[in-house]
Amino acid sequence: MAQGQEERSSSAFGRGVVSDALASVDEPGALAVRRDTGWRRGYPRHFRRLVEVGARDHQAAMAIARDGLSAVHERMCWLPVTGGHDRRVAEAFATPSPQPALESVTVRGDGDPEREFTLPYKGDRLSGANLRRRLDDWVESGVIEPGVRDAVGQVLDHPEWLDVRDRTFVVLGAGAEMGPLRSLLRWGGHVVAIDLARPGIWSPLFDLARSGAGSLTAPVGPAGVDASDPSQHAGADLLHDTGRIGDYLMGVEGPMVLGNYVYADGGVNLRLSAATDALAVHLSQRPDVALAYLATPTDVFVAPDDAVSQANSGLDSAFLKSVRRPLRALSGGRLLQRQYPPIVDGPAISDTIVPQQGPNYLLAKRIHRWRATAAAADGQLVSMNIAPPTRTKSVTKNRALAAAYAGAHRFGVEVFDPSTANTLMAAMLVHDLRTGGYAAKGDVWAAEAAGAAHGGLWRSPYDPRSALGIAAVLGIGGAR
Repeated sequence: MAQGQEERSSSAFGRGVVSDALASVDEPGALAVRRDTGWRRGYPRHFRRLVEVGARDHQAAMAIARDGLSAVHERMCWLPVTGGHDRRVAEAFATPSPQPALESVTVRGDGDPEREFTLPYKGDRLSGANLRRRLDDWVESGVIEPGVRDAVGQVLDHPEWLDVRDRTFVVLGAGAEMGPLRSLLRWGGHVVAIDLARPGIWSPLFDLARSGAGSLTAPVGPAGVDASDPSQHAGADLLHDTGRIGDYLMGVEGPMVLGNYVYADGGVNLRLSAATDALAVHLSQRPDVALAYLATPTDVFVAPDDAVSQANSGLDSAFLKSVRRPLRALSGGRLLQRQYPPIVDGPAISDTIVPQQGPNYLLAKRIHRWRATAAAADGQLVSMNIAPPTRTKSVTKNRALAAAYAGAHRFGVEVFDPSTANTLMAAMLVHDLRTGGYAAKGDVWAAEAAGAAHGGLWRSPYDPRSALGIAAVLGIGGAR
C-alpha cells in the first residue's frame, strides 16, 4: 500500500495502476508507463495502449481488467476515523464505526406509474412510432450504434418491463444528472438513494419522489428518522462513511441493482471510484446483486467494422473538406486528421479521449469498465452502456469543453440534453436487466459496442481530438 507523500499523489497512483494492468500482457507498455515523468500530459497514449493490447486478444483484455482492479485495491489506502495506520479499502467493511448505524427514511409518491416508454427530446416527448423514427435517424446519422436502437425497441415492445417493482435500485450519486433515478420513480420503482448529506441535494429528490409513482429511501442518522423535514438529515459520505454505508446496504431487501453514478472533481473522483468499487465487491457477496455503470464516450474503444466504413466513406463530404489540406499544413498535421486509416489491419481503435478531463477522470471511469468486464465474466448480472456526450453541469462548467460541445454538431456529433441522455440510459438499464445484461451481448468489445450511444464520435470522419479545437472556436458563441 502507498506510503509517503509522492506515492500518495494521484499521478503516482494512476501510473502504478496502469502499469500493473499492463504488466502481465505487455511488459514494454508497462515499462513506458513507469518511465513517463509527464503523466498529466502523456496519459492518453497509455490508456489507448490498455485497449490496443486487449483488442486482438480477449484473454489479454480480461487480464488487464482483473490486474487493473487488483492494483486499485492494492494501492488505494483507507484510514479509519479513529486514526492508526493505512489499511486496505476492503477493511472499511470489517472495522466497526464509532458512529451509530444508519437508519432509513422513505418518501412515497402517489402518481400512476408510466407503462409506456417515452423520451424527452428538444421540447417534445417522443413515443411509439415517432420514437422509433428518431432511433432510426440516429442510427443512420451515426449517433448511436444499432444495438442501442434495438434495445430501446425491445423496451417499446415490452411495456411490462417498465414495471420495475421486482428490484430495489441503489443509486450511488443520487443527485447526478446522468442517473436513472427520475425514470425509475416515474415507473414505480423503489430507489435507495446515496449521496452527500446536503439539503440542497435531498430536497429536490424528495420532491421528485412525492410527485412520482415509486418510493425513495435515504439513509439518515437516528435524529432524522422522525424529522419533519428529512432533507435536513438525509445522506451519507461514500468516502468517509464507506463501512457504515456497506452495512446499511447489506440490510436492504433484494434483488438489488447497485448503480454507480458518482462524480467529483480531480483526485476525489478517483478516490470515490475506488471506494464504490470496494462497495460493489463487498455487496456482491450477496447472490442477488446486479451492477450498473455508464461509461464515458470520451475514452478509447474498439469500433465495429461498419462504424469504420461509415467514417471513412464520409471523409469526402466532411465539414471543412475544402480547407482541410491547408489547415493540416498550417498545424503541422495536427488538425482534422482522419479517424481511421483507409485500410484497417485488425481491430479499429476509436480514441476520443479529451485531454482536458485529465487522467484521474479517465482512470475513475476505466475502473467501471474493468469491473463490468470482470463481474460479467464471473457470471454476475451487469449493465454497462456508453452514455452520449451530454451537457451536464460538470462538463459545461469547463468553458473550453462547453464551447467544443456547442460546436460539435458541425462535425456530425450530437450532444444530448441531460433529460434525454438519462432517460435513454435508463431504458438501456431496463433492457439489460430483462435480457441477461453485458454477458449476453458477446465478448468485451461487442458488448461495449452494443450499448454505445456515443453521439457520433465513433463514426466521425475526423479524429475527434484533432477537431476539438476548431469545434471550440466555432462554438464559443453558443456555449452555455
